[in-house]
Amino acid sequence: MREPVFIGGPAPRGPDLEELLGLVARGDQNAFAALYDAVSGSVLGLTRSLLRDPAQAEEVTQEVLVEVWRTAARFEPARGSAMAWIMTLAHRRAVDRVRSAQSASDREERAALLNRTPAFDEVTEQVEARLEREQVRRCMQGLTELQRQSVTLAYYRGRTYREVAELLQLPLGTVKTRLRDGLIRLRDCMGVGA
Repeated sequence: MREPVFIGGPAPRGPDLEELLGLVARGDQNAFAALYDAVSGSVLGLTRSLLRDPAQAEEVTQEVLVEVWRTAARFEPARGSAMAWIMTLAHRRAVDRVRSAQSASDREERAALLNRTPAFDEVTEQVEARLEREQVRRCMQGLTELQRQSVTLAYYRGRTYREVAELLQLPLGTVKTRLRDGLIRLRDCMGVGA
C-alpha cells in the first residue's frame, strides 16, 4: 500500500489519541471533538459488525463515546493504546447489547410457551382415529348387504336418499328403512348411546 505524499513536507501531525484522552479527562471539549472525529468511524464499524442493525450500532457508538467522555481519566497508557482502550469499550458495549437482545428474546419465547395452549397430541389423535375406523369397518361387516350398500352410498359417498334408491333400484321408503335399521345396528355395535 502506498503512503500519501504531501507537497511541502511531511504530513501535518495532530495530537495523538493518548494526549487527547488526557485532555478529555480534564474536561477539554475541543479535545473530545478531535478524539470523536478520530475514533467514531472505527467504533461505528466495530459496533455495526457485531450488531448488524445500523440504528443500534449508531446508538451503541454514541453510548461508547459518551462513556469515553465520562471515563477518560480511567485510561492507563501503560496497559495499552488509547485506540485499543476505546475499541475494548465499544466491543464490550456491543456484546452487552447483543446479549441483552438475546435475553429479551429468550424471555419472550419462554413467556409465549407458557401462555400457549397445549397442542393436542397428534399421535394419540391418529391412533384413536385408526381404532375408530377399524371399529366402523368391523361393525359394517355385521350389516346386511342392502344395509351396508345403503349406508356406504349415503354416508361415505355423499348420495341423497333418492340417489341411493335410484342406484340400488329400490323404492325410496325401503332405502330409508334399510338406512335407519343399519344406523341403529352400527350405533349398537359401536356402543354409542341413543
